[in-house]
Amino acid sequence: MAFKLKDLDDTQSPLLDHLIELRTRLVRAVLAFLVAFGVCFYFADDIFGFLVRPLTQAFPEGQGQLIFTRLYEAFFVEVKVAMFAAFFVSFPVIANQMWAFIAPGLYAREKKAFLPFLLATPILFTAGASLAYFVVMPTAFKWFLGFQGNAGGLEAQALPAMGDYLDLVMRFILAFGISFLLPVLLLLLNRAGIVSRAQLAGARRYVVVAVFILAAFITPPDVISQLLLALPLLLLFEGSLVLMRMGEKKREKEMAEAEAAEAAETAAGEGAQKPL
Repeated sequence: MAFKLKDLDDTQSPLLDHLIELRTRLVRAVLAFLVAFGVCFYFADDIFGFLVRPLTQAFPEGQGQLIFTRLYEAFFVEVKVAMFAAFFVSFPVIANQMWAFIAPGLYAREKKAFLPFLLATPILFTAGASLAYFVVMPTAFKWFLGFQGNAGGLEAQALPAMGDYLDLVMRFILAFGISFLLPVLLLLLNRAGIVSRAQLAGARRYVVVAVFILAAFITPPDVISQLLLALPLLLLFEGSLVLMRMGEKKREKEMAEAEAAEAAETAAGEGAQKPL
């Protein structure tokens, strides 16, 4: 018997509709990123100047310079700056397209539960990136530049390369931004029933150790940067436990109200069934 391909039936067409919808959302997200990249590439010098400001402030007045040791390094630095900035600029559009694709498959209560996490993600990331830019980077750079001076009769001078500096800045911003999403991750796991507040509270000592190990891995090798990342993460962890406790109390109250309403309906039904 020869193999015969059948036309799409009613059970298969929704899958094709979803794939077409996914393609449309991806195309819109990519177009938004490309438009943002073009604009950011035009302003790449200004954006890089903004990223260089913490290093400029760390150097003594009128001193300090950035170098590039490869002829093409400065160009690719501008490309990386434009891509880095374009992602942040286009993220609202990308997130909106993701939500528009996912939301139709969610119940109303699931949308209500998920939407706060979607809104909290850019806020927490921005808070972490701001801490890195305005507090951690100036402090760390001043500490690094403190190693300038005389070494064995020779002058030790800091001459950071543009590419190396941009990599360090991106590492700072991404490390702090992503780390500040810890409450979103913990609350999602709690909402999904994977972890409970009691389990996290019981593992507090291990969490403290894990946070300091994580901070040591994703920050430059200086104690100040590690502490400036680890301490806010511990505060965010404790804040997550508080939010979990509040959520548990709210759910317990809703369950109690639902049980009371069900009991009242049952009692009213039994009373109506009694013979006169």
